[in-house]
Amino acid sequence: MSKKIKHIAIYGKGGIGKSTTTSNISAALAEAGYRVIQIGCDPKSDSTNTLRGGNYLPTVLDSLRDGSNVKIEDISVVGFKGVLCIEAGGPVPGVGCAGRGINAAITLLQELDLFEKFKPDVVLYDVLGDVVCGGFAVPIREGITDKVYVVSSSDFMAVYAANNLFKAISKYAPTGGAQLGGIIANSVLTPYAKPLINDFASKTGTKVVQYVPRSSVVAQSELHGKTVIEANPDSEQADVYRALAKYIIDDSEAAVPNPLSVTELRDWAKDWGDRILKIEADAASDLNANI
Repeated sequence: MSKKIKHIAIYGKGGIGKSTTTSNISAALAEAGYRVIQIGCDPKSDSTNTLRGGNYLPTVLDSLRDGSNVKIEDISVVGFKGVLCIEAGGPVPGVGCAGRGINAAITLLQELDLFEKFKPDVVLYDVLGDVVCGGFAVPIREGITDKVYVVSSSDFMAVYAANNLFKAISKYAPTGGAQLGGIIANSVLTPYAKPLINDFASKTGTKVVQYVPRSSVVAQSELHGKTVIEANPDSEQADVYRALAKYIIDDSEAAVPNPLSVTELRDWAKDWGDRILKIEADAASDLNANI
């Protein structure tokens, strides 16, 4: 009997740190001995940069546009600790739907029997989550992935994007689509960040699976073209990513979220707008009292 491959999608608003998070999860899993494929599903095609040291990697769509007989080795690069890196790519700028690359990539990879040949333990899909486009919903609605994790911060637009993703998951999960594993809280720094994200999770019937603090170690590692796991393996930040990777590979729970309506989300946001200054003031008072 063939082993069950875990297919996991990591979604999040552009610029929220989903590619950084996904690549460090891949690196941590590979470091732990798992066979990993990471498929970048963002038209910027930069998901796997830090896993492959910036080495050139033709995207699936670029290779298909060339009209040649595409092989797996034409569209993949083996990166850190054996992670197989693939980028779906996007259309020519100004032409077509950016989500089209996901459809094309997944179709081609299935035709090439990628998963049967590479035999991965886990496949991670790094997907842009702030564009309302059918192509970006493919990993959710087609049953391609087993589970979705959403990267968010305490920024309202990140929460807004997460809530939209919850709407897509709740729509497709009952008919065989992916369910939600939880929220990855990224760039946690301010005193109000944790309680805000925790409250959003509670209101939507979800959970936070990891808090990833903002750290200069991440920026320093990426300036060297590497993940934190590779560039700073002994850092606290690397251990945060290792713990997250272990949770994801071991996690057997999933749920269908209860997204907020537009009105509910706006009311929730206004309430938090009133609470933030008090939380900041209380934190400053506690700090001064302990000095």
